[in-house]
Amino acid sequence: MPRPDDAARPSALAHALRTWPPAAWDWFREFTTASPARFAVGVYIILIALFTALLSLPAAAADGVRTPFVDAVFTAISTVCVTGLSTVDMATHWSAFGRVIIYIGVNVGALGVLTLASILGLVISKRLGLRAKLMAASDTNPLRAHGGPVNEGQTVRLGEVGPLLATIAVSTLIIEAGLAVLMYPSLVIGGVDPLRALWEAPYYAAMSFTNTGFAPNPGGLEPFQHDYFFLTVMMAGVFLGSIGFPVIYTLARQRWHVRQWSLHAKLTIITTVLLFVIGAAVFLALEFDNPKTFGDRDAWDTLYQSFFLSAMTRSGGFSTIDIGSLHGSSLIVGSMLMFVGGGSASTAGGIKVTTLAVLALAVWSEAKGRPSVQAFGRRIPSDVQRVALSVVAWGATLVSVSTVTIAQITQAPVVDVLFDVISAFATVGLSSGLTEGMPDLAKYVMAATMLMGRVGTVTLAAAVAATSRSQLYALPVERPIVG
Repeated sequence: MPRPDDAARPSALAHALRTWPPAAWDWFREFTTASPARFAVGVYIILIALFTALLSLPAAAADGVRTPFVDAVFTAISTVCVTGLSTVDMATHWSAFGRVIIYIGVNVGALGVLTLASILGLVISKRLGLRAKLMAASDTNPLRAHGGPVNEGQTVRLGEVGPLLATIAVSTLIIEAGLAVLMYPSLVIGGVDPLRALWEAPYYAAMSFTNTGFAPNPGGLEPFQHDYFFLTVMMAGVFLGSIGFPVIYTLARQRWHVRQWSLHAKLTIITTVLLFVIGAAVFLALEFDNPKTFGDRDAWDTLYQSFFLSAMTRSGGFSTIDIGSLHGSSLIVGSMLMFVGGGSASTAGGIKVTTLAVLALAVWSEAKGRPSVQAFGRRIPSDVQRVALSVVAWGATLVSVSTVTIAQITQAPVVDVLFDVISAFATVGLSSGLTEGMPDLAKYVMAATMLMGRVGTVTLAAAVAATSRSQLYALPVERPIVG
């Protein structure tokens, strides 16, 4: 029978940590709590190293031969960053052990390192401490990607972090399980062995919800390109994964009481639906007569496939057509949709739809001569607008540098390079066919682009910045000529 003071005794791990040299312990505590952004980058790197080592094992390859390092590290980054790009045939290169590693990796990457760490801490300690709540809040809110006080205007307030983490864990399990159950009959009808479909269904469910796009079978979605039920379920999984956990949390609490939704939820859902419809209309107009894509299909199939392509270019990564056969104009449109991506604190990448919405509202307010940016009876503060501009600037800079570098290395058409680079940055996974055949140096550049895209431009900027300084004085105002 345990003694009354057993619960108060520190665990073996806690005791081991406390026996560290004081300087080492102080450094670790400062590193993990003062800047969760830098901590996130560090943990992502550790995870990538771990999965690279696992995927480099001969047992992870179907032929029992060690995978080349460049392909192992590329796949590890693409897995942890839930991107979906690959330099090997994902359906035939990996063994069952390798597929299990990849399945675990995409779920870990989708949940987010800080969120996953907070969930584990909640399970162990049965409660969340203030430091853990601050860390989780900064992960679920892109405007709080650094240490410091949490104000009342953030998307997810401090007191909501515990329920939010529960929502993340439960919603992930429920959504992926539901998707797997719905997908299983279509896989069997499509010719997949019933026993094999038992693991392909959860695999497809995870890849759609995490917006990764890996396919477990050699033909990819080709056997299911006319199975509208299967493709619709997949689009639903991509949508749920891309709107973000804060939005799922809001919908779980408020359900269909739209007026009670947060401004973040309203902007995310409205912008997502608009881009989905507009993207489908543009793809339909550009590709309806292309014999290599939609030209040989009937009117209904062409319309449906346009919507499916629009959904997948937002971050899904699946495709029923050869992306390399799209017109150059369609590749540019796809690049634009991928660059925007999905919702904040979601499994999707890109600059995020709320960033686009804030900038569009700022432009509209400026055109109307309004003194502030407003939406749905709320005023959007100037610091949010500055963050939105910073995100776009960082994203455009990263994409530009990677595009120029890879274009110089490969000497490939710029439109193909740009498409694949944005797909890597926005963690989409669609490819014009360029990535798999790139030289090793270009693969490393693409892998770095995936990592920076997944970590996030705001988190990356906060990780680079050592501290934030307050300025207690104002300089004289002078207006330069703009435009």
